[in-house]
Amino acid sequence: MHDIRFIRENPKIFDENLNKRGVSSCSKEILKLDNDKRKLQTLIQEKQKIRNDVSKKIAEIKSKGDNADNLFSEVSNAKKEIVELEQNENQLTVKLNKYLLELPNLIDDDLPIGGEENNKLLRKWGKIKNFKFTPKDHVELGENLSGIDFPTAAKLSGSRFVMLYGQLAKLERALKSFMIDTLTDAYGYKEVMPPVLVNEKTMTGTGQLPKFSDDLFKTTDDRWLIPTAEVPLTNIVSDTIVTENLLPLRYAAYTQCFRAEAGAAGRDTRGMIRNHQFSKVEMVSICDENSSVEELERMTGAAESILQSLELPYRVVLLASEDIGFSAKRTYDIEVWLPGQNQGSGCYREISSCSNCGSFQARRMKARFKENGKNKFLHTLNGSGLAVGRTIIAILENGQLPNGDILLPKALHNYMKTDKIIKN
Repeated sequence: MHDIRFIRENPKIFDENLNKRGVSSCSKEILKLDNDKRKLQTLIQEKQKIRNDVSKKIAEIKSKGDNADNLFSEVSNAKKEIVELEQNENQLTVKLNKYLLELPNLIDDDLPIGGEENNKLLRKWGKIKNFKFTPKDHVELGENLSGIDFPTAAKLSGSRFVMLYGQLAKLERALKSFMIDTLTDAYGYKEVMPPVLVNEKTMTGTGQLPKFSDDLFKTTDDRWLIPTAEVPLTNIVSDTIVTENLLPLRYAAYTQCFRAEAGAAGRDTRGMIRNHQFSKVEMVSICDENSSVEELERMTGAAESILQSLELPYRVVLLASEDIGFSAKRTYDIEVWLPGQNQGSGCYREISSCSNCGSFQARRMKARFKENGKNKFLHTLNGSGLAVGRTIIAILENGQLPNGDILLPKALHNYMKTDKIIKN
């Protein structure tokens, strides 16, 4: 949600920032709605004053025992006009809020301009393994291990679902535990087990609604399946004034996530890259405006430390202005190396996205804190720590041996009770 006062005072800056995202200038339309609404508010106040003045006059006349019947019609007419004006004002408020709710966040000034091809590489970590054979992708590896089953999942649920068996199901469980343990023990995140069904207000608070309803799953009783645990975790502070000394709040959760992927037709149709249901460990930080820049670096570092512990090569990129998400002002994508993709030539794929949303979500949620006696909007951040399914893909493809076995990273040996997944 945007601060209407900022738009009034900085319409050119507002438009220019949205233009960087590829969004057309719209301050004129917004300010016209805002101006019409403010005019109506002034008229309402004038009519209320007239009503109050006449009512006061009636009371004075009646206190003297005189007849004031001729003034009652003025009060009645003023009341009717007020009701009509308030209805018009409410209509303008709804229209203005709808307009503002569908506009993305303003981005940081230093982001590269353009689409995905303009994302800026910040750093790389890890050594890409030089296989002496053509590496297989996770689909072939998983099926050879009898651990990945797409046909049965399709029979039960349709396309873009998967079933994991045996050691791969255990790997999912091990990764969940390892990631949560790392985030809680080393980085101070508080583990949460949130609901995966939320109401419309909760989805709206973090920016999924109203803009992206087609990419979400909705139940018959008007609840929504979460696309990420960011939604319930961030909304913990909705309609709340947080005590300043409790900040920052840091939450981590493992959940199943659900996305209709309506806008991704034909993309990543093979394997587990882009499914309707997937699991993820999510980080959410809630802090004051002076801490959010540092908090984003800290959060990204937490995700990187998990990848480093899992011995998976990756790179970090700063997203460009047209590639960044709706609610974010700044985003770092962490992309893991997958050697089995592109017929064994390999590529980097996103495994974590860490974003600073500034006060954008907090305004939508009415999430505040009190500083020196004054209420201020919180800043919210979110990041994957990590996408569990894609981490399984990365471990299978990077750890594959010529005989089809999978060498596991040392960090998982205690969780898996073995150093490798053996082909039966």
